[in-house]
Amino acid sequence: MSVAELKERHVAASDTVNSLRERLKQKRASLLDTDVAGYAMSQGKTPLTFGPTDLVCCRTLQGHTRKVYSLDWTSEKNRIVSASQDGRLIVWNALTSQKTHAIKLPCAWVMTCAFSPTGQSVACGGLDSACSIFNLNSLCDKDGNLPVSRTLNGHKGYVSSCQYDPDEDTHLITGSGDQTCVLWDITTGLRTSVFGGEFQSGRHTADVLSVSINQSNSRLFVSGSCDTTARLWDTRVASRAVRTFHGHEGDVNVVKFFPDGNRFGTGSDDGTCRLFDIRTGHQLQVYHQTHSDNDVPPVKTIAFSISGRLLFAGYTNGDCYVWDTLLAKVVLNLGSLQNSHEAQISCLGLSADGSALCTGSWDTNLKIWAFGGHRKII
Repeated sequence: MSVAELKERHVAASDTVNSLRERLKQKRASLLDTDVAGYAMSQGKTPLTFGPTDLVCCRTLQGHTRKVYSLDWTSEKNRIVSASQDGRLIVWNALTSQKTHAIKLPCAWVMTCAFSPTGQSVACGGLDSACSIFNLNSLCDKDGNLPVSRTLNGHKGYVSSCQYDPDEDTHLITGSGDQTCVLWDITTGLRTSVFGGEFQSGRHTADVLSVSINQSNSRLFVSGSCDTTARLWDTRVASRAVRTFHGHEGDVNVVKFFPDGNRFGTGSDDGTCRLFDIRTGHQLQVYHQTHSDNDVPPVKTIAFSISGRLLFAGYTNGDCYVWDTLLAKVVLNLGSLQNSHEAQISCLGLSADGSALCTGSWDTNLKIWAFGGHRKII
């Protein structure tokens, strides 16, 4: 068979696949006769009532001198690591606001950071295309700096996100501007699997911006990309994504698994958050706030409460909406409260027990918000 004939057959097969994909999309759309909010309202559910005293800023963590880009909590709830473009990671005691570590980074242009499950090490990555691992128990060098204990090299683009396997300190997953995700063995510094890359189907076609590992089944993770899609991956099958999720009309800046592991949320440059089901591939809900001037700020970061009833979303204009996920209603805007941030909300996350929210901003600060009264844990 000649090269021309092979190309012709490839084009015909691609047209068939695209046609079937469109028919499947139309069939799924016909089955979606409602969304989560529509069904909840039909069942007589009422939205949560949330006042400004139900979530209050109890601490401001000051120490960074430039934009804060990423943060993560430890599993024991009282420590936070933050990454800033001042070229440092800071590990904080969330209860006292004390800095326990200030780590000078090999590359100042850091974009992501993460705590290991045991809290003994932290990882970070950025424009140097590497993921650096620091053991917090290591001795500082003669200049007082904590040395890098392992450097994970292999990406051909910036490292936009990283997350440890929730079950062990020896593996983590990174997402990159080279359109791939990588599962790493930290012990050896080698890539265990590469998701995407040379495979022409079932992969991202633009920068990967975010990854989230399923806490119930660590073999599964989702990724969000500049190609406007989110994808579900199984670490045992790196050749192609298990499922691709469409719906957004802009970069998918963040993905985050829902607490039950069967759904995940997204935040996008199109100004919306969305909720997807990994089992059916269906979009369950869109979280969109109408603005009078039609200028919808991009969503940069999201997190769910431990029950999943609340969705926290940070926007480029400094707003931080608290959504009722069941009824798709905004119940509180932290950006309108006293002591709110003065610039873009770039990262946020909840403590392990769900009792506190930490937000990070381009105003160089982090803030800890505590649930008050009867809303200690939702």
